[in-house]
Amino acid sequence: MTFDNVPESISFPKSEEEILAFWKQIDAFQQSLRLSEGRPRYSFYDGPPFATGLPHYGHILAGTIKDVVTRFWALRGYYVERRFGWDCHGLPVEFEIDKKLGIKSPDDVLKMGIANYNAECRSIVMRYSTEWEVTVTRTGRWIDFKNDYKTLNPEFMESVWWVFRQLFDKNLVYRGFKVMPYSMGCHTPLSNFEANQNYKDTVDPAVTVGLRLTTGKFAGHQALAWTTTPWTLPSNLALCVNPALNYVVVTEKKGKTVEGQEPEAPKSYIVAHSCLGSVFGNKLDEYTVGEEFLGEELVGSRYEPLFPYFRETYGDRAFRIVSDSYVKSDSGTGIVHQAPAFGEDDYRVCMEHGVILKGEALPCPIDDTGAFTSAVPEYAGQNVKAADKAIIRALTASGNLFKNVQITHSYPFCWRSDTPLIYRAVPSWFIRVEDLVERLLKNNTDSYWVPEFVQTQRFANWLRDARDWAVSRNRFWGTPLPLWVSEDFEEVVCIGSVEELFELSGVRVTDLHRESIDHITIPSKQGKGDLRRVTEVFDCWFESGSMPYAQQHYPFENKDVFEASFPADFVAEGLDQTRGWFYTLLVISTALFDKPPFKNLIVNGLVLAEDGRKMSKRLANYPDPTKVMDAHGADALRIYLIDSPVVRAEVLRFQERGVQRVVRDLLLPWYNAYRFFVQNADRWSTEAGRPFEHDPSSKTALKLTNLTDRWVLAATHNLISFVTKEMEAYRLYTVVPRLLRHVDQLTNWYVRLNRRRLRGDVLVAEDGSTMPADQEDTLTALRTLFEALFLMTKMMAPFTPFIAEKIYQNLYKCLPTTEEDVRSVHFTSFPVPNPAYFDPEMERAMGSMQRIIELGRVIRERRNVSIKNPLREMIIVDADASEDSPLRADVAMLEEYIRDELNVVRVRFAEPGEFNLNYQASANAARLGRRVGRSMQEIIKSARALPTEDIKKLLAGENITLHGHELTPEDFTLTLRLLSSDESAAEGSVDRESNMDGNIAVLLDLSRDQQLEDIGCARELVNRVQRLRKEAQLSVSDVVHVCLSLEVPAAENAQAAAAAAAAPAAGGKRKKAAPAAGVSAEEMAADREQLVRVLAEQQAFFERTVRSRIITPDQVPEAALPHQIITDVAEIRSTKFVLTFYRAD
Repeated sequence: MTFDNVPESISFPKSEEEILAFWKQIDAFQQSLRLSEGRPRYSFYDGPPFATGLPHYGHILAGTIKDVVTRFWALRGYYVERRFGWDCHGLPVEFEIDKKLGIKSPDDVLKMGIANYNAECRSIVMRYSTEWEVTVTRTGRWIDFKNDYKTLNPEFMESVWWVFRQLFDKNLVYRGFKVMPYSMGCHTPLSNFEANQNYKDTVDPAVTVGLRLTTGKFAGHQALAWTTTPWTLPSNLALCVNPALNYVVVTEKKGKTVEGQEPEAPKSYIVAHSCLGSVFGNKLDEYTVGEEFLGEELVGSRYEPLFPYFRETYGDRAFRIVSDSYVKSDSGTGIVHQAPAFGEDDYRVCMEHGVILKGEALPCPIDDTGAFTSAVPEYAGQNVKAADKAIIRALTASGNLFKNVQITHSYPFCWRSDTPLIYRAVPSWFIRVEDLVERLLKNNTDSYWVPEFVQTQRFANWLRDARDWAVSRNRFWGTPLPLWVSEDFEEVVCIGSVEELFELSGVRVTDLHRESIDHITIPSKQGKGDLRRVTEVFDCWFESGSMPYAQQHYPFENKDVFEASFPADFVAEGLDQTRGWFYTLLVISTALFDKPPFKNLIVNGLVLAEDGRKMSKRLANYPDPTKVMDAHGADALRIYLIDSPVVRAEVLRFQERGVQRVVRDLLLPWYNAYRFFVQNADRWSTEAGRPFEHDPSSKTALKLTNLTDRWVLAATHNLISFVTKEMEAYRLYTVVPRLLRHVDQLTNWYVRLNRRRLRGDVLVAEDGSTMPADQEDTLTALRTLFEALFLMTKMMAPFTPFIAEKIYQNLYKCLPTTEEDVRSVHFTSFPVPNPAYFDPEMERAMGSMQRIIELGRVIRERRNVSIKNPLREMIIVDADASEDSPLRADVAMLEEYIRDELNVVRVRFAEPGEFNLNYQASANAARLGRRVGRSMQEIIKSARALPTEDIKKLLAGENITLHGHELTPEDFTLTLRLLSSDESAAEGSVDRESNMDGNIAVLLDLSRDQQLEDIGCARELVNRVQRLRKEAQLSVSDVVHVCLSLEVPAAENAQAAAAAAAAPAAGGKRKKAAPAAGVSAEEMAADREQLVRVLAEQQAFFERTVRSRIITPDQVPEAALPHQIITDVAEIRSTKFVLTFYRAD
């Protein structure tokens, strides 16, 4: 078996397009479903988006989470049906058509005909369905578009009718006249959770008006009422006070004067005592404040109406003061004007006090568009918000306006039309959610949410305050309410199926939209003539909340399938759905079956633009998702999204460079490790004369003797165990970081530490003699790397489906043949951890080794000492001075790797007493902040001279007390100084640098001598050879003669040298190096002498590293001379030389 060639570079987007074509060719998704038929079902509900807009990062994020989880459970051996859904009804569709056709009111729709209007709606509902399928497919998500569900399908709509019929039969449906959020732009009431979706800061008038009392103890005084909706004042019927609040009469010290007229009599006003400052401000000294009295003394007082419109209709019942405890004194005047048609509390209070009577018409002089009707002729035809100014002018003219200011406050806007909402009393059909609150709270706790705080706080709080749900909309394009009623609404028939409609009406229908059923009548059973359908349609949230049943056309079809998969095992959507889809799902499932609709749920946060604002096409403040995938690949975008705070329901500010980092830090290292394996496995096959094969069922790996082999497989199986556990708990935010770390462990540690073994480099004995590589040890290393790569590929398949497939397609060729369909990694099983591989001691030892190596690397970087320069000694100081400390055992086990990685000749431990450990503490002022107050400077000063005992406590993670404050280790930064007690004074040439991590300190001896310089020179020469091999595009298995010549033209003939270097030799190519400058003749002679010495003394090192001796021109075999590959003029220090490669056939 030979692996496919793996090119040095890869375009991940292009590779992903090839994988998509491969999946299409083998019908991969459907084949995976066919292969899993008969397995246990894992059910998943997909919340339906509207197809009237294009997918954005929020959709891609949620889709990625869904895809990762469902792929994982499919690989775990479950049958996972994944059907896409479309929300086809409701305001988003109608709003688009209204804009297109210029429709301003429901009357315009009736004029053109409901059938024509709905035909227009139907024509756009799937406008972007193709773009959705292309984008979703491009992200790597596997979901069924052919077997999708649409809320406009008659089967779906019939199941919605069935759901509503069940609620109706349980007495959970009623018709009410309630004050509700109302969209003037869409001409329909909204539910409370819709009204909470789009709050904005807006500027509104805030007026204080005086209403003159005409009866009672306080007759003649003006009661001051405050409102930010002046347009509701023409509909005022009462004033409300809090009976337990203290009120006062405030009288002007002198009346207003107008030039040429008699002074007015001083006016007196009634307000809550606690509101004096906010009402009168700095002018309070112009008034006299009278004695306090309770609000209950005002109750029953009558007042002169501001406007005359409803005086005759409501007579003596209205225009009086009533009381209720909802009135507060934290804003306004402590007196609230009551317009029962425009305020929920207003309606309740007026009903309780008999101002209005049940069943009678309310003073609601506005039409469906939010314009005043002829009931208020002065403002007829004006939009209520636009009429504010005219109403304020009228109040000024009548002398009732006390104060008019502008305020900025948070106000609800329609989530679809983006117009201000008003609160308006409208007849609607409701679900009795308030009766279900305790059951909703209980069922909420029976499901599992990630993150948990969204369930226990945000969602639970919303449920506790749940209001009855208005499910009807005064619209046209939606599922009609299946209610047929008499004119007086005393007889109501709820239809639960198409067949039942036929039985009662004699009319058979195939479509359930308004144009198909509005004309149908049902004979009354109470002698009330024909029953006609109410005009309303369902809130589209009721449809999406019914999708678990309607997508299966339950209970008319698929009854067994539904009942076997309900509740769903998993759902996922954004944080905004806590008041949307999650809520409606729970309400309906609780009402129907008294159980939660899902078992497990992941809530994601919001994806914002990089500037922290909402992503906006108009602002162009975010990159197009398609272009991001075309540039960096979908795998990179997927990992970026799910390895961010957004999977913990937090906010993500999208940055394209974050996607680029995924390519750099994850995909490229992983690909390069895979490429390195394939190259060396093929080389081994060539040299061994037999194909590389791997049997994952063999037990040979359990007998591994190489420490890093044991470690990488232990780490891999430990990771499998961790990922399995965390994915079962739906904690993606813990899984992805561990997967990324493991890729780093595999590529930057295992491969690098075993590069020579994996390449099968020549072995060099202590006497300098060479011997062939141990092919079996190389095979063991390659099999270990294969096992780790293959398991990681299968583990990463749910997260990065494209590159996992790309690598799998090559790797699985060396596995034993099987009758199972293993053409795709997504047809296989998720890896199962083998406890026999677990080796916690080995993992701990490798962790210690990596910790020490990283400390040493930091020292080299800090002192700008290249890793190519060997160092004499590394000293490790461990706070645990015992000979059998775990750290000493770890280092003893892996010392060879530490020496190689840090390029040090010797590693030794030192007792803590050999060096003075001087820990310096500094206080973290930013963290301490206000907590320590005026003690800050004293603590900062004391921290610099912290006693040894306190330092030890901080190192052990214990708290200390300074100046009366208990402080934690996080309140300090500890730095370590290590000075030799004797050597520093005795040997001034010793140059040591230290670094620390907790209780471990590492010192590197940075002193230089000739032997170390020679070793460094040899490494530089090897580096030049390796670079030239790469430029010549030689593979690992290509054997060449490496010739080094010191015969380079003198500096005075630099031009001739350049020309000679640039001229290609026969069959090869030539490069030129830049000449050195500013080097003395003595330095050049010394450097040349060093290179000659290194060539003579370091041949064993060269053979081990470049798999060839470095020979002189006279040593080149004559047969090789015509086969020159490449030549290069190079330079080490000040010595130029010529490197030439000849093919060694």
